Amino acid sequence: MNKSTRNRAFTGTALALAVSAVLTACGGEDTSSDAKAEDAPSTKAVAVKDPLLATFDGGLYVLDGQSLKPAKTIELPGFNRLNPAGDASHVIVSTDAGFRVLNAAEQTFTGVEYRGAKPGHVVRHAGKTVLFTDGTGEVNVFDPDDLTGGDKPEGRTYTSAEPHHGVAIELSNGELLSTLGTEEKRTGALVLDKNNKEIQRNEKCPGVHGEAAAKGEAIGIGCEDGILIYKDGKFTKVDAPDDYGRIGNQSGSDASPILLGDYKTDPEAELERPTRISLIDTETAKLRLVDLGTSYSFRSLGRGPDGEALVLGTNGALHVIDPETGKVEKKIPVVGAWQEPLDWQQPRPTLFVRDHTAYVSEPGRRQLHAVDLASGEKVTSVTLPKSTNELSGVIAGH
Repeated sequence: MNKSTRNRAFTGTALALAVSAVLTACGGEDTSSDAKAEDAPSTKAVAVKDPLLATFDGGLYVLDGQSLKPAKTIELPGFNRLNPAGDASHVIVSTDAGFRVLNAAEQTFTGVEYRGAKPGHVVRHAGKTVLFTDGTGEVNVFDPDDLTGGDKPEGRTYTSAEPHHGVAIELSNGELLSTLGTEEKRTGALVLDKNNKEIQRNEKCPGVHGEAAAKGEAIGIGCEDGILIYKDGKFTKVDAPDDYGRIGNQSGSDASPILLGDYKTDPEAELERPTRISLIDTETAKLRLVDLGTSYSFRSLGRGPDGEALVLGTNGALHVIDPETGKVEKKIPVVGAWQEPLDWQQPRPTLFVRDHTAYVSEPGRRQLHAVDLASGEKVTSVTLPKSTNELSGVIAGH
């Protein structure tokens, strides 16, 4: 595992950042797409429909999903991460102390917390949301609809044999797939039945990292030499064409049996900037590599509403790829050219996809853009008071 991967693994160990942000609310009457959000402050928070969230140094912006203007600025020290909770109102915020639940529509934390060191992956699948706490190895599973009302949901728990940077996902039949490893070495995954009894195990996935679900409930988890697929009660290993061919980040779609993954081949690199992506067919167990001619980052991968593979390149374009053929069907200019920073916690353009809209941040210009995937047009842009880092929002149903 290279140094960048090791750094990425421990999401909760960042030093707390100095905070100077003050709680404010922003809005205004100017609805032009390029209106500057900081020019239109207000003092009363109103309910936000389809909210987006973006982190900055010391806090969060809650933004209107249509205009992209901030509805509220929330002060929150430290390095914070964002994931949809799985309903129309809530977002999971990973802080240094654990997972916190934010009612993004109402722009307030609910008080629901899952405390623990190094909060890691958040996975939504089959109506359940699964949290993996790296520092303890604890897995928490709940129905996101149970977040309504502000009480902590009753849910399933499981604790890994050893704490590690892991991930877990619950399938529609109640099986729980969870990674295996220690803080020093990760080896594969096991599957538990609904009573947490182990029923399957595969330890032929060195450096296991990340997950994605494809059509037919095929689950892929990345390895340093390919990808491991769990489908219909059994594991299948898909080998990379290189001895070291790391697929550490994946994106799946219920509309496609093909997973989108990154692809790295240099285990000694401080930071490898690959130009190839991987497309893994979970029905045939075949892997295809596609060279985009531009690099990308771990925040560059997404899927469109019809299963399109989406990759935000460092050339500033959003690449729309047919996963069946590997053909790049569109290159949509969105941001200026950029380079991935060495430190994974530093800002870089980030892709978040919801329905037919791709949202892309441009930290260097303090901007956020919305792109209509059908037309390929940039429909809305906004300039924010501070440069942003993570980008996410609510996504109901999964």
